[in-house]
Amino acid sequence: MTVISASLLLFLVMDPIGNIPFFLTTLKNVEQKRQRFIIIREHLIALTILVLFLFFGQYILQILQISEPALTVAGGIILFLIALRMVFPGFKNGDETISDGEPFIVPLAIPLIAGPSAMASVMLIMSHDTGRWQEWLLALTIAWLASGTILYLASSLRRILGNRGLVAIERLMGMVLITIATQMVLSGIRKFMEI
Repeated sequence: MTVISASLLLFLVMDPIGNIPFFLTTLKNVEQKRQRFIIIREHLIALTILVLFLFFGQYILQILQISEPALTVAGGIILFLIALRMVFPGFKNGDETISDGEPFIVPLAIPLIAGPSAMASVMLIMSHDTGRWQEWLLALTIAWLASGTILYLASSLRRILGNRGLVAIERLMGMVLITIATQMVLSGIRKFMEI
């Protein structure tokens, strides 16, 4: 796995395009200047959480005695389910609630940016080669910056692309993620067979 492929994987898992409508709805009662501050703050919180999982996730796996092939297959299944939700929006949960006040950590930082799939993905990436931690940190930072930029410009993007454009991009990203997820499952099975 390269820095670019790891960045792309994390970017797709963070799903900033798919999160635009939810961010805009959650922040609709907050003034524009404050919205941008909240988006920056929530992204910084999410980055902190993902960095913690990047560096300490492997110890959690060791304590739970989870092998790399099991993590790879589980990560692929999780990504596949997320991708299905991106391609077929009817799969999304209807229990996502929107608060009237200013959000703090939940739901924007967690689970929208640093959700379970992003946490599992950074752990999976680090488990491939812990000696390349600088590259994985760089990949996480690149994906985080790209996601943050898109969500910072959410209002402008919605005006430019419209709802149909956003849905089309999200579905295209979902198709790419399905391919990555399938490859992860196949790689995990192959590693298990080699043991």
